[in-house]
Amino acid sequence: MQEPAAFKALVSHFDNQMLIVTTAADGEMSGCLVGFATQCSIDPARLLLCLSKQNHTFRVAERGAETLVVHVPRMADREVARHFGELTGDEVDKFVGVPWQPGPGGAPVLTGLDWCAGRVIGQHDLGDHVGFTLEIMDVGSARRLDEPRFGLSAALSFEPGHEA
Repeated sequence: MQEPAAFKALVSHFDNQMLIVTTAADGEMSGCLVGFATQCSIDPARLLLCLSKQNHTFRVAERGAETLVVHVPRMADREVARHFGELTGDEVDKFVGVPWQPGPGGAPVLTGLDWCAGRVIGQHDLGDHVGFTLEIMDVGSARRLDEPRFGLSAALSFEPGHEA
């Protein structure tokens, strides 16, 4: 079924916070820009993070990644967000030239961005995306929360590495 034009217009005004998600499984790392995520429990702390089935990061996570690291880019991080949104791990190693270090579960942590890590406790087919339920196990940094947020509207000019 096609998305009704009125619904598409309505949700275009949500301006979701864009996130960069990284993971590792079977010796392979991956990361992507994500626009669909929400807190889904307070106690225990949990997030629902949605990855497109077309995305390389989805395929790495689906192969058994135990941990996803969720980074919160700010407007000052536009170029790193563009990097993870426009390139595809099917063609390039997105971590070349990007400062990072190994984090929880071996997932890459991008230097300078606020982040949290969650253990994957469930997967849910949501249509063209799969929702990964994460139980938060580490908040590595939350120092830049007062900086202007990087929402969907800031990423509209990006050319995605994959269609949704």
